[in-house]
Amino acid sequence: MNIIVTGGSGFIGSELVRYLIKKTPHNVLNIDKLTYAANLKALDSVSSSRRYHFKKVDIVERDKVAEIFSSYQPDLIFHLAAESHVDRSISGPLEFINTNIVGTCILLDVAHEYWSNSTDLKRSSFRFLHISTDEVFGSLGEKGFFTEQSHYDPSSPYSASKAASDHLVRAWHRTYGLPVTITNCSNNYGPYQNPEKLIPLMIINAIKGSSLPIYGDGLQVRDWLHVEDHVDALYKIATCGKIGETYNIGGNNEKTNLEVVELICDLVDRKLDFPSKGKSSRELISFVADRLGHDVRYAIDASKLKSQLNWEPNKTFEDGLAQTVNWYLENLE
Repeated sequence: MNIIVTGGSGFIGSELVRYLIKKTPHNVLNIDKLTYAANLKALDSVSSSRRYHFKKVDIVERDKVAEIFSSYQPDLIFHLAAESHVDRSISGPLEFINTNIVGTCILLDVAHEYWSNSTDLKRSSFRFLHISTDEVFGSLGEKGFFTEQSHYDPSSPYSASKAASDHLVRAWHRTYGLPVTITNCSNNYGPYQNPEKLIPLMIINAIKGSSLPIYGDGLQVRDWLHVEDHVDALYKIATCGKIGETYNIGGNNEKTNLEVVELICDLVDRKLDFPSKGKSSRELISFVADRLGHDVRYAIDASKLKSQLNWEPNKTFEDGLAQTVNWYLENLE
């Protein structure tokens, strides 16, 4: 297949591109506008492949996107291009509206035009996979899980913009028949993640001996999904999932933010031998004013994915976190 990955230079996108080039025979075109969150070094291991191609394009540029569809003739779209940092959405929401809503709308419009004008064979095999987040569902209480039928109740400009993009994707399927599938995933972690996110920030600060700031009381719960497991699920859904369906992807790893930071402290201490110096990285933990609209708990029920497509995550959180800490220690540059 010819595959387009939007946002393929970001954290999840670059993992997906590496997966597609290393583990499948397909051709991959990465289109990315290269914001601060992009990292082309994450693609060094595949950039020389004859099956990998890159275009610096913003998905809101309709003419350029349409030209790419016309020349590349894609069979499958993985749509990951998005602004994704909650704090940034609170301080500057318009960029999130532009990329996540307007950009998705333009991509859908171009995809529909391309699909409508394709041959019957191309039309029958074309797929559009939209990658979203569990944050569109809002906050859970102490019990229960997000399912594919959960009501949307976004709390931040980021999650509201992703919720809107989900609704647009469903509308293009119901109105125009565009063959789409949607995924909603839990919190991702792993190599190459931008240091503004919780896990890499805490790893890097612990290595440097800097403060480890935690919002509120640190008891917010997240379900952690290793990025390698995530992209494995994405490929499974793209190739085996049902058109028009939504699939939740979770890691079955619920942890409070405080638990996550304490685990990171212990792993870094063991690697750098801090305990022998009489000081634990846990002493660097501090609690700061909570974030506006901070959801208390996310948890994914991924049983549909397991029962219908026989997929479940391979990594435990403890193993995945240890590997992630090791990666950052070995790749400080």
